[in-house]
Amino acid sequence: MIPRRVDPIAGAGHAAWRAYAASTAKASTAAPSSAALATAARRAFSSAATAASVPPVATRPLVNGGPAAERALGWWLAGGCAWAYSMVVLGGVTRLTRSGLSMTDWKFVEKPPLTAEDWDAEFAKYKESPEYKKTNTWMTVDDFKFIYWMEWGHRQWGRALGGYFVLPLAYFAAKGWVTRSLATRLATFFGLGAAQGAIGWWMVKSGLVEDEDNPTNAPRVSPYRLATHLTGAFTIYVAMLWTTLDVWFPTPPVIRHAAEYAGAVLNRNTPGASQVLGAARHARAVAHPLAALVGVTALSGAYVAGMDAGRAYNTFPLMDGKWIPDEYWSMWERRGWRNFFENTAAVQFDHRVLALTTLAAVTYVWGAHRFNGRLPAAARALLDASMLATLAQVGLGISALLNHVPVSLGSLHQANALNLFTAVVGLMHVLRRPRAGGLPAPAFSEVRRVATTAAKTAPKPGVKVKVKRK
Repeated sequence: MIPRRVDPIAGAGHAAWRAYAASTAKASTAAPSSAALATAARRAFSSAATAASVPPVATRPLVNGGPAAERALGWWLAGGCAWAYSMVVLGGVTRLTRSGLSMTDWKFVEKPPLTAEDWDAEFAKYKESPEYKKTNTWMTVDDFKFIYWMEWGHRQWGRALGGYFVLPLAYFAAKGWVTRSLATRLATFFGLGAAQGAIGWWMVKSGLVEDEDNPTNAPRVSPYRLATHLTGAFTIYVAMLWTTLDVWFPTPPVIRHAAEYAGAVLNRNTPGASQVLGAARHARAVAHPLAALVGVTALSGAYVAGMDAGRAYNTFPLMDGKWIPDEYWSMWERRGWRNFFENTAAVQFDHRVLALTTLAAVTYVWGAHRFNGRLPAAARALLDASMLATLAQVGLGISALLNHVPVSLGSLHQANALNLFTAVVGLMHVLRRPRAGGLPAPAFSEVRRVATTAAKTAPKPGVKVKVKRK
């Protein structure tokens, strides 16, 4: 049996809590001295070197096998994140080149046409689709080949991602490196990936039939199904990213950062561990709503893509010469709430508002927390990354709009949405609340209070305190 890894900092925290709890049991006869409080504080929040002298407590990481196994699985998962990222970008290019409706059926194994007869057969099936009849009657077989290869490549790239997961996972499982908790997550990812393929075909099917409400319009997929497909892709990517970070950084950086300040009782200009944890708590309180706002803004972008809304109202900041276009409520009487998802003017206006709201929110969070030295350096770096990605995203969005959404700018805009999401999710992970392997929740709060008291009253061992004489 592979032994569980021991986290000396976590062990120190548990031991400090047990020591403090034992001392408070005698509080009716004698209150803990300043020295005892200082000892508990140092044991709870000291560096790994100091904490190693305290009996450690085993934790339950996601990976068995030690640091080497963690590195191997971490890099494997990171490769999966990069693959999922590329899938989103490739999907955007496929949509922008109007290639998504080129394949009119779905098979588990899809062999591409290789002979002239095969290409003629595929092209004949495409000629029966509404897209060809309404917009692409000019197309020849050679023109068709480009859009076909785009869609075929997108589908096969997704299938290859499944192989990338299954084969190395079998090796890691045979080595005993995969814990039950990690196996559950990986099985969920695999299930979501399979569902993504089904959702993708469900989305494509919606574009292979006539639009009964607007029979003269160019065929396109349902914006609701496109939003579902994109949301699924973002969900898989974020879940994989979070798991990768869990494998690489099992101990929250906030704990290690707090340890650096533990015992700094003589220098009142240095924040104590309690102040570090408090700063992280305040930053975490705004990081979570910020991530939700970024997600909603990205989701609204899916409706812009599904409605081809970026090719209308190609001015900024006004829309058709007005702040709010006259057509904003044009479908309300006929479709009610669907006006906000099927009306081009409403979809684009809402996305603009959400994008500028996101810019304001990220700017506020960056200004309020970026220069707080109590936060870990990783958190401050991710705040910078979030700010830069947001500025780039707004710039790319405006540029794409003014240029009628060329493939290059549209693809960059979609890719950078993932960049922004990556930075915000990384920030949430750095600031995450300490859980299993650290102190129990009530103990954590109590020892944090003990640490603050000790920091104000007790000197470090071995430090000579100068007494000022009158």
